[in-house]
Amino acid sequence: MKTTLSAQLGQQLHLTPALLQSIRLLQLNGMQLEMEVRQALESNPLLELHEEAEQETPASANAEAQTDTAAFDELPESSMWDVHGASWNGVDDDRMARVAAGESSDPHLRILNALALELDEADLAAAAFWLENCDDAGYLQAPLAQLTQLASARLDRTGADLEAIRQRLLHGEPAGIAAVDLRECLQAQLRALPGHVPARHLAQRLLGADLQLLAAHDYAGLAKQLDAELEDICEAFRLVLSLRPRPGDALLPEIDAAVIPDVVAWHADGQWRVALNPATTPRLGINAGYERVVSESSGEASQPLREMLQEARWLTRGLSMRYDTLIRTARVIIERQAAFLVNGDEAMAPLTLKEVADTIGMHESTVSRITSGKYLQTPRGTFELKHFFAVRLEGASVSGQAVKAMVKRLIDAEPAGRPLADDAIAGLLSRQGVNIARRTVAKYREQLDIAPARERRRQVAKPQLARVG
Repeated sequence: MKTTLSAQLGQQLHLTPALLQSIRLLQLNGMQLEMEVRQALESNPLLELHEEAEQETPASANAEAQTDTAAFDELPESSMWDVHGASWNGVDDDRMARVAAGESSDPHLRILNALALELDEADLAAAAFWLENCDDAGYLQAPLAQLTQLASARLDRTGADLEAIRQRLLHGEPAGIAAVDLRECLQAQLRALPGHVPARHLAQRLLGADLQLLAAHDYAGLAKQLDAELEDICEAFRLVLSLRPRPGDALLPEIDAAVIPDVVAWHADGQWRVALNPATTPRLGINAGYERVVSESSGEASQPLREMLQEARWLTRGLSMRYDTLIRTARVIIERQAAFLVNGDEAMAPLTLKEVADTIGMHESTVSRITSGKYLQTPRGTFELKHFFAVRLEGASVSGQAVKAMVKRLIDAEPAGRPLADDAIAGLLSRQGVNIARRTVAKYREQLDIAPARERRRQVAKPQLARVG
């Protein structure tokens, strides 16, 4: 056996402790950040809490906002946390999926964390693509063929490889993620159940039958079509009703009854203003006297204090980076979604993480972390920052969220005895310059939990018949 030497050129991303801490601070929500700061103050005597001067609020709108990017003069260089050259073929390079730094508030990131132990980077990139193209309920936002073609071009993978990764998500935890439609989602959940669950196989056949009979609760018609006993059909139907029609909801964190906003936005003097909420942005500093003594000391006895000083500097700079990124991101969101704040959902403009990231000069993963679990208080209400991101409707200049609001408005205004069919709604929208297919209207209607036209007509007719009788 002959021993040989070979040279290999490669690229690796090394995350320093300071960078790891900065990245972790970005994704903490307000409550988690408060606990982090409290623990740091208890364990590090060099740190002290700074009482900030009162920031501008709607009650003092005539003064300039106290929070500005110029206030963060100790920020590390942006290249320290935004590494554009280490991406997965153009897909968001979220290396934190491999860093055990606590559970993220980003549901998609938690799925990738779980898959990171089983898949390589190329497969994780494909999984990230499918997740990025899922809506909040967990369904694909565009036709499967269209997304497969886009992913093949972007990731240089075959359609079969991409479908295998989608199936891995579909039958993973929670089952049903990245499904094409409700039928595929529920079938995946049934297959994930143990084999001894009663009525499991009949429930699978039930989902393969005519969904119109299923929606109408026509047990007799289903029993005849599937050649099964009526009691067995009812049991299978109960099993289907126990499944999750919105698998993405299983990934959402429990929402506290009270939400404390991280950022406040208001309109004054003809313009929108944004400021950080002092209640969720604690300011830490290093005691000047202690810092001077530790810096001037030498010897092994002072080594623990020097380490505390270094940790204190990392934490204060990481907090400054968090606050700076948060306020800059919020300002861009307010600028792009000013029409929504004035006119409501129908004015929601298309906006992506990449557009915000390009505007503030950071990476998409940074924007994704800083918008997860952070809330913005506006005159229209308090929303998570993620709420303001809306996918552009294909072939149109409006967002899917805006079109969904238009669909709801048309249905709310329809004549009680003559509900609008999906194709009629599509025709009305086309007159307003929004050209969408009937199936897209049906998808948005289902997301709004609104029954089809024939069911709405039936719901109106039932009380009328009752009065006549």
